[in-house]
Amino acid sequence: MARPYAKDTFIPYAPTHDANFYPETDGEPMAASDYHRRLLMWVLQALEAHFAQKPDVYISGDILMYYRQGDPRKSIAPDVLVCFGINPKLRRTYKIWEEGKAPDFVMEFSSESTYRKDLGEKMEIYAALKIQDYFLYDAEGLYLPSPLMGFTLMNGNYVAISPDEHGGLHSAVLDLDFRLQGLEIKIYDPMANEWVQTLAETAEARAETAEARAETAEVEAAQLREELARLKARS
Repeated sequence: MARPYAKDTFIPYAPTHDANFYPETDGEPMAASDYHRRLLMWVLQALEAHFAQKPDVYISGDILMYYRQGDPRKSIAPDVLVCFGINPKLRRTYKIWEEGKAPDFVMEFSSESTYRKDLGEKMEIYAALKIQDYFLYDAEGLYLPSPLMGFTLMNGNYVAISPDEHGGLHSAVLDLDFRLQGLEIKIYDPMANEWVQTLAETAEARAETAEARAETAEVEAAQLREELARLKARS
C-alpha cells in the first residue's frame, strides 16, 4: 500500500543549525468551533484505535507537513493524515523528504474560512504530492457542495468518489467507509461489518455489557433463591 515518494522532485538543501527553520506551528487555529474540534478529535481517535495493531501506520492531525526541502514556505497542515509503511513515532513536523513518502490519506474539516482553499489550492497540492485519497467534511453542512466529499487520485488528478447505497464514501486506501448520521461523521469497517469506535467508546460499551450481564445474573440469582424458598416451604 505504501508508495515511495520521488525524492528527486525536492530542491537540494544544505543542513541548517537554525532550530526554527521548519517551524512547528503556523499560528492558525486547529478548528472553527468546539463542535468542529470534537468531531475532528473523534475521527483521529477512531482511526488510531482501528489501526492500533498495525506497527507501521502513522496517524496525525494538524501537523505541519513540509513538502519541499530547503523551502520552509512550502508547508501545509492537513486536519487528518494517515501514512502507511512508516514508523508511528511522535513527530514535531512531517518532512516528506525525511519520511520518504507523502501520506496515503488526508482529510480536511472545512469551515467558512477554509472551504475555498480546501477545494482549490489544497486539492492541487495534495494531488501534486500523489496523496491517494482526499476527503472533505463540512460539520455545519453550510459551505461545501456536499457535507461529505471524497476524491481518489487517478492519472495525477482527483476524481470524485461516488456514494454507496448508504450514502457513504469508501476510501480504498484505508478500506473504510465514511458516513453521515445527520451531519455527524461516522466510520464503518465493511470487512468487519461494524462501526469503528474510539478506545473510550469500546471501553464504555464493554462496561455497559458487563453491567447488563451482572444485572441479568442478579435477577436470575434472585429467582433461584425464591424458587428454593418455595421448595423449602413445601417440604
